[in-house]
Amino acid sequence: MSEQIKRIALIHATVVSMDPTEQAFGELWPEADTFHLLDSSLSTDRASSGELTDDLSQRIFEMADYAIKRGVDGVLYCCSAFGPAIKAAAEAHTVPILKPNQAMFRSALDIGGPITMLVTFKDSIGSMEQEFAEMKAAVGSDATLRSVLVDGARDAIDRGDVATHNRLIVEAAANIGKSSAILLAHFSMDRARVEVAAKVVVPVLSPPSEAVIHLSKAL
Repeated sequence: MSEQIKRIALIHATVVSMDPTEQAFGELWPEADTFHLLDSSLSTDRASSGELTDDLSQRIFEMADYAIKRGVDGVLYCCSAFGPAIKAAAEAHTVPILKPNQAMFRSALDIGGPITMLVTFKDSIGSMEQEFAEMKAAVGSDATLRSVLVDGARDAIDRGDVATHNRLIVEAAANIGKSSAILLAHFSMDRARVEVAAKVVVPVLSPPSEAVIHLSKAL
């Protein structure tokens, strides 16, 4: 009897995270049946509000509800600025819900030592650092996290300038100093992963690949 195909909902708050996620599944778990849910206003409203409001949290929660009602084996959020809301959604449902950076952070904690996370959306830094600290406390890793904002990269990718986006990230990675691993904080940054890896001698981790590997083993 053939193994049952798993259906995964991919939830996005920006269109630029969709292609890297699709590519990661195509390369690492092509058998999965995936579909995308996008509300691009979430990202702009999050930036405008400057905080994760109750309204934004409710909208994030409702996207999980919608996906689960369609019938899925798992949900992957691909938007990194909504950590507490995604955590609440995961705790409220029995269907596995994976936070954007959960798998990547676990891999980084296994590596340990000084970890550098490159970020292009500054409003996501606080919740991601909190999530990393909570996971670190749970597993007892010696890892430390330093976040570095790559100015201009987010604006570049939003206007479709992939070359500038990648160049700025590569330049930042080449100048981070001592680090045991480099994390690319957002799904959209996976476009630069190969170029970054060619410039540094430490592991380069990104959310799409780590999440797909985790889901393919867990489900």
